[in-house]
Amino acid sequence: MLRLRIRLTDWPRRALTLTDTPRPDCPCCHGEGGHAYDFGDESGEYAGTEWDPCNCWDDTRCWTVLPLPRLPRRTPAGYSDEPPF
Repeated sequence: MLRLRIRLTDWPRRALTLTDTPRPDCPCCHGEGGHAYDFGDESGEYAGTEWDPCNCWDDTRCWTVLPLPRLPRRTPAGYSDEPPF
């Protein structure tokens, strides 16, 4: 069963998407969607965090509902691109 929500994404383009969410009553992840764990290198120092997604959802399942336009950058009024000399 799908549990859809609306989400704003910005990669590869700004858009509103419908995306699947984790099961809130999942006994494995308790609704978080997976498990994060830290790991170290051969000297025992922190080397990063891994994420193992839970089977109760698919984080790649999403549909674009509305692509949003890119707003052009504007120079504020009263400012100039000319050098000061």
